[in-house]
Amino acid sequence: MNKYDLEERLIWFSVRIIELSDFLHKTIAGSHLNKQLVRSATSPAFNYGEAQSAESPRDFIHKMGVCLKELCETFINIKIIKYAKLSGNEKLLDMCYAENNELISIFVKSIETAKRNNSKI
Repeated sequence: MNKYDLEERLIWFSVRIIELSDFLHKTIAGSHLNKQLVRSATSPAFNYGEAQSAESPRDFIHKMGVCLKELCETFINIKIIKYAKLSGNEKLLDMCYAENNELISIFVKSIETAKRNNSKI
């Protein structure tokens, strides 16, 4: 996977989360989680763009770590929504859950590789 493929995946993940947000229940809890979900789920796409123009290997690792942190936050949010049954579209919720999990795995490996490569410099 090249950097443009990952960028596209992050963008499409953001789009699907935005679509999912329309299906969350309009309760106090649903509204609270909805706002936080949209913020944390769209953040990795923006931060990944910044990581691509990092000023140093350390800066790249840091910015990739921010992406990972936001993806992890999103994952927990999706789990809360799922367990509390706050979504009116379980299929889309499950798709977002699976993609979020895959993206976390990609970022964990990318950060590990970047750290390993940085230690050789």
